[in-house]
Amino acid sequence: MKLFYDLHLHSCLSPCGDNDMSPYNLVNMAKLLGYDIIALTDHNSAGNCASAVKIGREIGLTVVPGMELCTAEEIHNVCLFPNVERAESFSRYIKTTMPPVKNKEEIFGEQLLMDTEDGILGKEETLLTVASAVSIDELPDLVREYGGVCYPAHIDRESYSIISALGDFPDTLGVNAFELTPKAEESRWRDSYPALDGKILIRSSDAHYLQNMREAEFTLDLPENSAEALIKFLSEK
Repeated sequence: MKLFYDLHLHSCLSPCGDNDMSPYNLVNMAKLLGYDIIALTDHNSAGNCASAVKIGREIGLTVVPGMELCTAEEIHNVCLFPNVERAESFSRYIKTTMPPVKNKEEIFGEQLLMDTEDGILGKEETLLTVASAVSIDELPDLVREYGGVCYPAHIDRESYSIISALGDFPDTLGVNAFELTPKAEESRWRDSYPALDGKILIRSSDAHYLQNMREAEFTLDLPENSAEALIKFLSEK
């Protein structure tokens, strides 16, 4: 089935995200914009995924629990998981790999943990935008241990991308997908980088604000609308 997707969305837990980007608001906005499946991918944490997944179930929108992980090389990667339990377990591990830098709200913004009705459950005190100690080489296998899949985010950007950090795609990188921003020219990237031959190119918004969420445009063909089907699709060689 053809499913409209956005697999890279941030909530108010991400310090660079707007406080109006609550799980309730972003999930309902995605429904209004015509999406069938989305992923919540806050920086280095899955703390708001449980609320977003529950809201999605209530309104008929599949929400995949995930994270945008920053590796030791400062490369952003989208990590997706089959359920909240796996995502939260991975999130707890990642926190142990991050430097204990306290968030400064006056500089970076609040990092809000919220329930399904816009109630504030608490705040994440550790700054979430720092790099973890996990390397780009070890990340794919690590995510697979938790039943998930990962791929480099926004490869066409000039910062926090695998190209900006390394200049090319390592031959040993064990992933089957890569993310481009919506405005990137897919054919140019495939022509310029043979490593992308046969790979899946995902087009997601990386929205941090409600006004940055786009009307549904890109689709994936999955056998069913579920996190499990999505992860299997992105994992197959």
